[in-house]
Amino acid sequence: MRAPIFAGLLALCAGAAAAQPINENPPTWTIQCIGVSGSLEPTVCKTPPSRLDRREDICWCPAGGMRVEVPICAAGQTPPPESGALERVRRKASRDGSLKGDLFEGRPICAAPRKP
Repeated sequence: MRAPIFAGLLALCAGAAAAQPINENPPTWTIQCIGVSGSLEPTVCKTPPSRLDRREDICWCPAGGMRVEVPICAAGQTPPPESGALERVRRKASRDGSLKGDLFEGRPICAAPRKP
């Protein structure tokens, strides 16, 4: 009986560790779910009920895919358009669990900021 309770507490602690840093508002990165082909899969993120606080408490991939940290686009930047070439680059670049610093055709791979 104690083992399932301990496993549940351990899972909660691991989820908290995956949250964005509390001192970044607005955040500088987010989580995306990347499929085996490099395509984007749906991502579900729990966020605070605030228009000012844009942080995400925890994100998960309900349809599968790998959780990957992706930088949020800076002002004036846009994410690269979806294409087969981008999926191939994203598949190879996401193997380390992050797309931070990775480029596609000279443009950084980033995610659009979440709108309040």
